[in-house]
Order: sequence, then structure tokens, then C-alpha cells
Amino acid sequence: MNTLQNKVAVITGANSGIGLATAKLYLKEGAKVVLAGRRKEALEEVAKDLDGEFITVVADVAKPSDNIDLIQKAKNTYGNIDILFLNAGVAPPTPTTDITEAHYDEIFNINVKGPILTTKEALPHINDGGTILFTSSIVNQKGFDGLGVYSASKGALRSFARVLTSEVKSRGIRVNSIAPGPINTPIYGKMGLPEDVVEEMGKGFAQQVPLGRFGTSEEVAKTALFLASDAASYINGIELEVDGGLSQI
Repeated sequence: MNTLQNKVAVITGANSGIGLATAKLYLKEGAKVVLAGRRKEALEEVAKDLDGEFITVVADVAKPSDNIDLIQKAKNTYGNIDILFLNAGVAPPTPTTDITEAHYDEIFNINVKGPILTTKEALPHINDGGTILFTSSIVNQKGFDGLGVYSASKGALRSFARVLTSEVKSRGIRVNSIAPGPINTPIYGKMGLPEDVVEEMGKGFAQQVPLGRFGTSEEVAKTALFLASDAASYINGIELEVDGGLSQI
């Protein structure tokens, strides 16, 4: 119950899905948590059901000024950061023939620029021996139609994480990525597709998973807890798939 006692964690995309499940678990394990998200109303709603020491910060990771504000509020409230979990991301599907500059910019600003600039802003305030986690995806290992730009963004994030692992090694900071497969999160409802299309797409994904089902946000959160804990003290620079085996066969 005290795996992260008195640790300070900053989580982006924390108002739903994997980010929220991780925030709840970190709080349960004794961490002080800064929950960041774009939607003020959503943050206020989830805060009603949280127990422990936390603050919420409205921040759009695509905006550099919001990233600066997020880290400063975390620092001013709790001091230095022990765990930085860069989880926010979007995945609107578009076939290559229909890609627009706006589509590209939306995905790369949130999925790549945001995590990179937040990391840069946070590094001076991360304790030596701390942990940086990224939410990647198995889409950078397998090709799914319509997810070209999304896949490219996660591939870029994975490459950045590799370089970062080397750059912070002298400070003992561990950098790892979590690559979820099909997870039952609100991201599917935000793809801009009709509900029946999303449902059929979900059934197709589930049939491809060796375990025959979608994963849950809580299952990914347990992985985020493990990688942030002392139990993972010699795990560094990896991308850990949490996908029921989908990427492995």
C-alpha cells in the first residue's frame, strides 16, 4: 500500500482512461499526484472521487506555455518530481489519401511535441534516480490501416525515449515506455467514427488478441506502477507491451 510513499508524480492525460487509472493507483500507493488534462470540467468531475494528496492542472500538452505552467505548479505545490508519466495522446484515424496538415499537426503536437517539451521543462525539477514514463503503442510495431500518422507519432516518441535514456543516465533517471494494445479507454470514442464502426473495429481487435479480449486501463496502470517502483530499479530504456500478446504473434 506504500510503494510510492511521498513520491511526487505528474501525469498528463489524467482525466480519463489510463492516466486516471494510474493516478488512482499512485494515490493508493502513497504518492502525491498532479493530474493534468485539457478539460477543466472532466478534471473537476474525477477529483470528486479521488482520495489522497493531489492537485489538478488544466493543461493542453500541445501548448508549450501550458507545459511550463504544469511543471511550475507541480514544483510549487510538492517540490521536485519523482515520476513524470507522459500519457496524453490522441488517435484519430485517417487513410493516407485523406491526410491533411491539420490532421498531422493535431497528432504530432499532442503525441510528440507535447511529451518532448514537457520533458525538457521538467528535467531540472526531476530528482536524481527518478522515473520518466511514456505511453507509446504497439502501432509502432504493427501496421493498422488508417493509423499512419498516429503510428508515426508513436514511433517518433519511442526514438526520443531511447535518446533520452542515454542523456539522463548520469543522473540515474530511468526512462521507459508502455505500449498498450487494444485497451478499453475513451480514446476509441474520440476517433470521430460512428458508434457501430467503433464497435465492429473493437471486435476485430479483440479477435486478434491471443487472450481474446480488450485490456483495461487498470491493467496498464499496474504496469505504470511497477515501472515507477523500486521493483523495476534495473529496468531502463525498454518499451513494455501490454497487449495480451497481440504484438508477439
